[in-house]
Amino acid sequence: MKTISGTNLEQAKSHNRRVVIEAIRTNGPLSRAAIARLTALTTQTVSNIVEELARSHLLIPMEAQKIARGQPIIPYTINPSGAYSIGLELGRQRAAGVLTDLSGTVCARIDRHVDRPGPTEAMPVFAAIVRDLQEAFSFDRDRLLGVGIALPGRYADGGVTSLSPLNLPGWQNFPVARELERLIGLPVLVENDATAGAIGERLYGVARGLGSFVYLFLAGDGGIGAGMFLDGHLYKGSRANAGEIGHIIVEPHGRLCTCGKRGCLDRYVSPSVAYECLGIEDAQELDPDDLDAMIAANSRGLQTWLEQAVQPLRQTIDFLELAFDPQTIVLGGSAPPSLMTGLAERVEPLHIPVNPMEERKIPRLMVGATGKDTAILGAAALPIFSETNPQFDVLQKPIIHRAAEQAG
Repeated sequence: MKTISGTNLEQAKSHNRRVVIEAIRTNGPLSRAAIARLTALTTQTVSNIVEELARSHLLIPMEAQKIARGQPIIPYTINPSGAYSIGLELGRQRAAGVLTDLSGTVCARIDRHVDRPGPTEAMPVFAAIVRDLQEAFSFDRDRLLGVGIALPGRYADGGVTSLSPLNLPGWQNFPVARELERLIGLPVLVENDATAGAIGERLYGVARGLGSFVYLFLAGDGGIGAGMFLDGHLYKGSRANAGEIGHIIVEPHGRLCTCGKRGCLDRYVSPSVAYECLGIEDAQELDPDDLDAMIAANSRGLQTWLEQAVQPLRQTIDFLELAFDPQTIVLGGSAPPSLMTGLAERVEPLHIPVNPMEERKIPRLMVGATGKDTAILGAAALPIFSETNPQFDVLQKPIIHRAAEQAG
């Protein structure tokens, strides 16, 4: 069973509540006694939290199980209809939204055509999608946690764009979260698509229950980025720039990159380079099925891309394993599945690991489970992740505050 430690400090009630949810989410239905053993919380603390979560409809009791001695035990499980969230995604030609329940099941979906929208055009479209999603599915509106948005680029605190996405110009320094909250009256969280995808895979995909993994995100519009979980923490770096993996130099003095450097990973492994090799123009504007068909019809172009992409990717995986010691590397994103499966198959064998004799229960490289909907499902996971994932900074703040007082 997955083990995660809680704390009995009164000021960490919010953290402990998330710890209990995380224990059940990763291990399946658990009794109160089992939760207490897994989390190192007292039985009374667990009992209080479980009762609170049951009253909030986030947990539901299952049928009592008889044991050899003593009273029957009652396992608790996550209630899928206990909470809902909305995920939004924006591309050059499409704005989309999904309404999901607590299990990640899509309850409603809406797609709208757009044409390279700036924020002035996109915000009303997003607001309309949010309203229509709420009308499309019958549920208790009080259980709607909020809205998550996945966009290419970087996002500072408060959902303000700090780098204008190359394919969506005009978003520089735009307060995405604040403006959409004003229009819809709901909490809004904004993340770059790679980080949102990593969250989605941890909640619902192949990385479910893993504490440390690196998620390599191959975007359908061409780029490559990464989202990272380290020891249960979503790692974003000191300036929220962690994961710009596409700009690691893999070929000194190699091809010129849009960032100004030469030989970046992005210029060898990204889907945009694959489309160049395949002779596909404006891939972002094609229907996904048509794009898949064009890739399948040009095996030579696909092989040309794979031959130049495999070694840089193998080198990058080796670096990530040596630098961060993750349990696994997950390859995913909104790029066509044929590109990702081709890479995953050809990149083997990987470089010799630092401890080749170690017996591994998890593959070093896995293909993500959420497919083309990775970013939008990750966006929908943002409000759920915010409400249910253990927040270790809750524990650190009192310690930091006391240390500052002592230093002063």
